[in-house]
Amino acid sequence: MEFVKEFKEFALKGNVIDLAVGVIIGGAFGKIVDSLVNDLIMPLVSTLIGKPDFSALYVVLKGTVPEGTPLAEARKVAGTAIFAYGNFITVAINFLLLALVIFLFIKGINSLKRKEEKAAVPPALTADQTLLTEIRDLLKNK
Repeated sequence: MEFVKEFKEFALKGNVIDLAVGVIIGGAFGKIVDSLVNDLIMPLVSTLIGKPDFSALYVVLKGTVPEGTPLAEARKVAGTAIFAYGNFITVAINFLLLALVIFLFIKGINSLKRKEEKAAVPPALTADQTLLTEIRDLLKNK
């Protein structure tokens, strides 16, 4: 019974719930970035480079595969070793874009926090308050 109580305390802590919300939002955010990469950026990059899709790029290291064979079919050929670098390029670009978007998001949040901190600076002391502070400090030293 003690185990259940400890688990309940752990699961209901604010940090755990915040983490769960972050994971769920992160999953949805990842889908948005995937769509950004696959549907918007990769077609533009492919147009510039001339390749229709990076994920289809591969090199046959061992065995023979007819040129132009799609990657999925090339992997099915017995006795072949395929170096599929194109999918890695797509995932790496996806990661870099995700990191860039998160960086810009955090940078924006930090700049808003700095503005709030500057606004929260207490006003300067009046002459009366300064005098009372000096009197207080003198009395402390005696």
